[in-house]
Amino acid sequence: MANIKADEVTKILREQIEGYQQKLAVEEVGTVISVGDGIARIHGLDKCMAGEMIAFPGDVYGIALNLEEDQVGVVLLGAYEEIREGDTVKRTNNIMSVPVGDAMIGRVVNALGQPIDGKGPIATKDRYPVEKIAPGVVDRQPVREPMQTGIKSIDAMIPIGRGQRELIIGDRQTGKTAVILDTILNQRGGDMICIYCAIGQKRSTIAQVVKTLTEAGAMEHTIIVAATASEAASMQYIAPFAACAIGEYFRDTKRHALCAYDDLSKHAQAYREISLLLRRPPGREAFPGDVFFLHSRLLERAAKLNDELGAGSLTALPVIETQAGDISAYIPTNVISITDGQIFLEADLFNSGFRPAVNVGLSVSRVGGNAQIKAMRQVSGTLRLDLAQYRDLAAFAQFGTDQLDKSTQNQLARGARLTEILKQDQYQPLSVEKEALIIWAGSNKYLDELPVSECRRFEGELYPFVETNYGGLLKMLREKKQFDDAVKAEAKKALDDFLGRFKAGLESAKASTPAVDKAAAATPPPPAPVPAAAH
Repeated sequence: MANIKADEVTKILREQIEGYQQKLAVEEVGTVISVGDGIARIHGLDKCMAGEMIAFPGDVYGIALNLEEDQVGVVLLGAYEEIREGDTVKRTNNIMSVPVGDAMIGRVVNALGQPIDGKGPIATKDRYPVEKIAPGVVDRQPVREPMQTGIKSIDAMIPIGRGQRELIIGDRQTGKTAVILDTILNQRGGDMICIYCAIGQKRSTIAQVVKTLTEAGAMEHTIIVAATASEAASMQYIAPFAACAIGEYFRDTKRHALCAYDDLSKHAQAYREISLLLRRPPGREAFPGDVFFLHSRLLERAAKLNDELGAGSLTALPVIETQAGDISAYIPTNVISITDGQIFLEADLFNSGFRPAVNVGLSVSRVGGNAQIKAMRQVSGTLRLDLAQYRDLAAFAQFGTDQLDKSTQNQLARGARLTEILKQDQYQPLSVEKEALIIWAGSNKYLDELPVSECRRFEGELYPFVETNYGGLLKMLREKKQFDDAVKAEAKKALDDFLGRFKAGLESAKASTPAVDKAAAATPPPPAPVPAAAH
């Protein structure tokens, strides 16, 4: 038996008493009154803040959206099946936030910023609140820097600048996501970080996007934030705000980011679902009264900051899906009025083979030539007018061109060729100097002598020819960013040389083709589709 000495016990007790400090841990807790459909009603959280994270049993969190007199309406994030009436919940005293930082680049995350790509945890130090007040007027500067998409028709006629918000709108299956993916691919090797936010899309679609970007080497500058169709409406609601917060980190650290929200129609539907479950009064088309504010507070966060704040930028490309081309519906008109222009993709154009199916008549950029290099302004100045006149003439000429005078026929022929060179294959964005060169060739009558069917082949063979034989031309265009006399002379020399070879190739191909049946040869070709027929 051990000897217990009374003085040692006394000494230990005295030390314990002297070192005793009373610590009080005060936590504000509440009780679940009811739970269902992803919504919990809590009693007892008197000091709860709007948008605060609330901790539930089983490591489940929710966001306080409704602050009522006697209860708080909380929208639940994650698996809420285990939560029961009477459960105790705690305030976290933190507003909903997501992890941000360079470690996010190349990863696929959910709406809470947690990785879902199976590549392990993401080591980030900073967190940004998902809801943040947009930069004020004094903190911004005008949009002047081009944000090249690599798509000829957009860069020439509907230019997008860094810090701009350009809406991509159209029916389903008209190539809206394709425009975004081409834009992301075109940022390879540049200084733009791209965030692609998928809202309410199928998992297979998102997996296809990841595969496309990975194979093209574009995931090195891309972050994907995904809230799939199988996830709760709360996750779809929070996803674009989380993506925006991730983009704001790069904007605030003097860099440039592009955030694409695909698409905000599903976002509005998720918010409508949450609002109706929270018993908020419905308005037009059962959307809540603040659905305009929902999208405006998100898109206003895109900005080009002034030089004192580091001149970083966040560019937004929201997507809206229309029903049967109706751009005058509730959500489309809301988002059109918030953004700095829209790219309208038309199903009829898409089905007639004109891709990207941009309707030049209804598409507009409210930044205009400020977001273009001088070379693009020079070549695209007359392009929009030429195409508009061609559309008007083509609408009349589809009944027959025999009675038209020579100048009108020339205008129709020119319009058909310009339309042809604005077509572009998916996942093949072009550098701005190549875009400027082919449009300059079209505007300066180099295509007028070619059959319309050969214009795409002419363009496809022109780029490698110029790179091989006239590499200095593209370098001059890249550096000078304008068509001055020296560039024009070099471009004329290169195009004259190539056109001569191309026509010679056509002649020899024609000569080697065996004679066809006379009756078949006499059959007139079908009329070319009219792009974006005048509305």
